[in-house]
Amino acid sequence: MEYVSTGISMNLVEVTGEQMGATLAQRAREFVCSCNHLSFFAVLINPQIPEEAQIVHLQYISYTGSVLSIVFTAIIMIMFLWHSVWFSSQRDEVCQFLGLVLHWCLLATFTWTAIEGFHLYLLLVRVFNIYIKRYLLKLSLVGWGVPTVTVMICGVTKVYGKYTFSMERDNSTSTPICWITTQTVSYVTVNAYLGLVLLFNVAILAMLVVKMRQLRSRDLHIKNNERRVWKDWASLLGISCILGVPWGLAFFTHGGPLSIPSLYVFSILNCFQGVFIFMWFLTVTHKAREEEQISSKGTSHVSFNNNEERVTTR
Repeated sequence: MEYVSTGISMNLVEVTGEQMGATLAQRAREFVCSCNHLSFFAVLINPQIPEEAQIVHLQYISYTGSVLSIVFTAIIMIMFLWHSVWFSSQRDEVCQFLGLVLHWCLLATFTWTAIEGFHLYLLLVRVFNIYIKRYLLKLSLVGWGVPTVTVMICGVTKVYGKYTFSMERDNSTSTPICWITTQTVSYVTVNAYLGLVLLFNVAILAMLVVKMRQLRSRDLHIKNNERRVWKDWASLLGISCILGVPWGLAFFTHGGPLSIPSLYVFSILNCFQGVFIFMWFLTVTHKAREEEQISSKGTSHVSFNNNEERVTTR
């Protein structure tokens, strides 16, 4: 924090300021007063400095209160913007834009899920001769381009707006959302597109299962086979989440005896997917650290044995 003055009568600040965490420097014909800390809030009203022990407590109170005030002010701003967007969504133009953004995010999720399946195919199934020039650029063009072109076409045809749905009971209140108003466009760009992505990723998952069985058939002599099976099942569950297999439960929610259970399972698996991925990341990180420790111990043991051999040969 700096204060610049063009005056020449600031000699008193240099004496008292250095004792309070402030320094005074001369730059050409200007004097710059720099502070390396923030004072407690009450000093704005009462500039008389109390005892040093009291200053520390007041500084902690000021820091804590300022941080909490900033956080809750940000929450108030977010709530205000949220209510503003909600009230403005009653207008057709804003609702059309919100429906377009929601549709684009959903299509981008499906597209990148399919790209993840293609990437796993190259790494784990094809393995060799997988070099593709400007690979990330091409994936980005597909991952962001396909949703963008789709929503642009839908936006030009003006299929976004207020979509009202209600419960099956009589006299039930209807709930409008900003979404696709045409059922045909919704089925083609959402349901059919999701079905194609799931068919592709399920085929990739089946290839991975066959590949894992082939690798495990070569390692039948390895001990702890039961533990290895559990690890394989955990890997398959993690890969299934990455490939978007839980999204397939959406097709069982359109009617029949499995519609209600499918709704609950679909909501749990997809809403908590970030939590599952976080737990999987912790497991993988812990496993990597254990392997690193084992490898480091093995390296030190080998080096120790080599030193013993050198001593005996001498």
